[in-house]
Amino acid sequence: MIQTISTRPFSDQRPGTSGLRKPVSVFQQPHYLENFIQSVFDSLADEVKGATLVLGGDGRYYNREAIQIILRMAAANGISRVVVGQGGLFSTPAVSAAIRERGAAGGIILSASHNPGGPDGDFGIKYNIHNGGPAPEPLTERIYERSKKIDRYFILPPTPIDIDTQRTFQLETMTVEVIDPVTGYAALMQRLFDFDRIRELFASGFRMRFDAMHAITGPYAKVIFEKLLGAPAGTVINGTPLPDFGGGHPDPNLTYAAELVKMLNSPDGPDFGAASDGDGDRNMILGRNFFVNPSDSLAILAANATCVPAYREGIVGIARSMPTSRAADRVAQALGVQCYETPTGWKFFGNLLDAERITLCGEESFGTGSNHVREKDGLWAVLFWLNLLAVRAQSVENIVRDHWHRYGRDVYTRHDYEGLDSEAASALMDALRQKLPELPGTKHAGMVVSAADDFAYVDPIDGGRTEHQGLRILFADEARIVYRLSGTGTKGATLRVYIEQRETAPEKMETDAQILLRPLIETADILAGIRERTGRDHPDVIT
Repeated sequence: MIQTISTRPFSDQRPGTSGLRKPVSVFQQPHYLENFIQSVFDSLADEVKGATLVLGGDGRYYNREAIQIILRMAAANGISRVVVGQGGLFSTPAVSAAIRERGAAGGIILSASHNPGGPDGDFGIKYNIHNGGPAPEPLTERIYERSKKIDRYFILPPTPIDIDTQRTFQLETMTVEVIDPVTGYAALMQRLFDFDRIRELFASGFRMRFDAMHAITGPYAKVIFEKLLGAPAGTVINGTPLPDFGGGHPDPNLTYAAELVKMLNSPDGPDFGAASDGDGDRNMILGRNFFVNPSDSLAILAANATCVPAYREGIVGIARSMPTSRAADRVAQALGVQCYETPTGWKFFGNLLDAERITLCGEESFGTGSNHVREKDGLWAVLFWLNLLAVRAQSVENIVRDHWHRYGRDVYTRHDYEGLDSEAASALMDALRQKLPELPGTKHAGMVVSAADDFAYVDPIDGGRTEHQGLRILFADEARIVYRLSGTGTKGATLRVYIEQRETAPEKMETDAQILLRPLIETADILAGIRERTGRDHPDVIT
């Protein structure tokens, strides 16, 4: 029996580029989760009635409870079938793949990505559309507008639903199919990569460690690396998804994956290291005593795409987010293909992928992907690197250094100031925005500013315009500073400062980025008044 529950709107349900993210305690408020889900269903009108949806999450705290509610609401709203990952688990890229393979109308992903979990952590909901990608801005705006007016939602009465057993059953008139979330994704990876070649690599004594950070990729990694590819047991560490991610921060960077970094920096450490985040869409790549900058990773994969079966015929184009370094641009130019510069947010790649303008895409925030899904894909990137290592028979470090010597090195760093007072962070950006017109022609760090702007993007496919995507200061000798406020956190604001300078002198390419970029790092602080306005004398995370 369908229940109609009266409710009131909540004022804070505007989805960001990665869906709606809030502390768990916010989602646990009476009607809060239900209001947002009903707003999604109402905004999609007849698109989802009688259709199939895919549902799952990264296993964080409140994941199982949310799935129970969403299944009851889906049945009450006329959804025909819901495909749910066993135990409520489903990585973000695997959801995207399942939507595309099954011809589903869309999918609901429960995750706050790389944000901490647990009762005091964060939770999130994101709707992905029929192409497997994140909802575009017109849809997220409709959802938000509906959330401001909603006064009722539809749901079945409370009843326990078994999501731990693989089976197909009826929930009123809706079919629920509980599936192994790993099998379909693993089969897709086998079609893309040369598993025989990678298997031979492991058989030769090659050693790897993959840190799943007690998040969603653990089950996937154990099947793919240790079972299908023959890597030794123990190759995957922190491989059991936990509601609080084992008390850690599931963000694969040098700060939060310190255990893995220590392993790779030890004298008898493994040859290769990698990590992924909460929902499995990000990746970090390490060699022995060597970190691969995500911007370089995108460029190197593009330059070596023909080493992989799925891309053996070459690529049609590349896209990168604006803050990502211009290393990929150099490769695109050499290959004679277009490199598109988009705002941050994977949905901006969707139109380019669907129009077959690009094959590979990536963001500096540890996200890389291709046309196989419409999300960034952490394990895909790791497998790409393994395939490349097997074919080229070189170390990670040698592959990267060879790339620098061929294309030049875009020396790059990102400084994150986390948990800032939101008003102070916004005031910093507003003041800098007002200063931009005065900067061209001035000299800083020994370089002349050639241009300064607030980045705006016009989609080459649908003509849509997106503004205020980051403040850019460009210098005459291929250096730049970019400032952005990130929308992925739930506590305060995060200021991200991106600093980049091209280096072609071989003797300087080996120097640490923080040393090479020190004059620009100091300039970035001075121009924005970071210390004065935030009270911070150093960033929380340096990448």
